Amino acid sequence: MKTTYWISTILAAGLLFLGGILFITHGEHQIEEMKHLGYPVYILTFLGIGRILGAIAIVVPRFPRLKEWAYAGFVIDLLAASASHAYAGDSFAPITTPLVFLVLSLVSWATRPPSRKLVAHIKSL
Repeated sequence: MKTTYWISTILAAGLLFLGGILFITHGEHQIEEMKHLGYPVYILTFLGIGRILGAIAIVVPRFPRLKEWAYAGFVIDLLAASASHAYAGDSFAPITTPLVFLVLSLVSWATRPPSRKLVAHIKSL
């Protein structure tokens, strides 16, 4: 379980962190994607900051409540990204890529050790 947790967490956090950097730097590809999906370009900055902070939150020790919020944010972000591509009429790959990241995030969340769960901290109060 521990190995599955760390592999999924490092992959999810790493990929989302890198995506956040790309969003913040407003690369040409990211700008075109936002325009294609019908979103304003400035949304990249908000999504980028959220992804970077969320990736950091799920990797650092402690702060179980913050981790729960980070995972929840990833679920919302990645489901919305997949739905946006579907509504825009995109092909299979752009629709499923966010879902792959979502699966990694959910595996990380589901396999995290008790010390990183909010329930363990509530019971100790």
